[in-house]
Amino acid sequence: MNGTRNSTAKIVLIDTSFLLAEASPRDRNHSVARRAMQTLTGLRLVPAPVLPELFYMLKSRVDYATAINTFRRLHTGAFRIEPLTEVDMTRMDEIMTQYADNAFDFVDVSIMALAERLNVSEIYTFDRRDFMAFRPAHRPYLRLLP
Repeated sequence: MNGTRNSTAKIVLIDTSFLLAEASPRDRNHSVARRAMQTLTGLRLVPAPVLPELFYMLKSRVDYATAINTFRRLHTGAFRIEPLTEVDMTRMDEIMTQYADNAFDFVDVSIMALAERLNVSEIYTFDRRDFMAFRPAHRPYLRLLP
């Protein structure tokens, strides 16, 4: 996706917290995440920085087999792993500097930059703090789901 997209295709960005809840039966948001994943339509983008964070969390909170299975599932046709570009990293630097008092999480900042570059409005996350404080350049706010 070189910064462009088909205007008719709905694109959503998926955060670590959403994927963690969906893969972890003991997570308090597991049922909500499972239902949301079943009804989620459109292009499901997983920012590349989500992968190591998610793998580590699943390995330490659930088990290694779940981490592996989730990784396998994420690189199937149901999801697209979106790498960061130089443009994204420059924008991430700007966001981290502008919101330094908030000390945003690195993965969240990558999602913010990707949302702007790809003109995405919907983020699937249970980690709302950073995203609610952020004011994107391309719209008044990001829509946080589920």
